[in-house]
Amino acid sequence: MTTISIEVDKDLARLFLQASVDEKRQLNFLLNLRLKELIARPHKPLAAIMDEMGCYAESQGMTSELLATLF
Repeated sequence: MTTISIEVDKDLARLFLQASVDEKRQLNFLLNLRLKELIARPHKPLAAIMDEMGCYAESQGMTSELLATLF
């Protein structure tokens, strides 16, 4: 893995920094997936990308409850 920097708003940065190690790992996973989809296949509609990400996240154990704890 390689580290990059992205700009986010102050509240999002605070929430991320306060997240547990496991939550950060899951967020990094989701962000990697999202960026890969957006960059590798920009011709896909955003809604289709989001649907695929949601299905994949669910298959990896992401739940609505877990997602709600991140915000």
